[in-house]
Amino acid sequence: MFSDPVFLFATVACLVVLGILLFGIGTFAKGGDFNKRNANKIMRWRLAAQFLAVVLIAAFAWLRSGGN
Repeated sequence: MFSDPVFLFATVACLVVLGILLFGIGTFAKGGDFNKRNANKIMRWRLAAQFLAVVLIAAFAWLRSGGN
């Protein structure tokens, strides 16, 4: 399983989502001008990364089931 490249990409994508989420929470907690300017942009980046992660997880599950 750990040698499967789709699994590794899905894991990296999940970690990227976690990083973006933590960054967004941190900027929200700090507040200020940066948060006001970039909160929606950070949320859009998280949603795009999350979509990619879900697609990779679904692809991994489909490939592991035999592709049927």
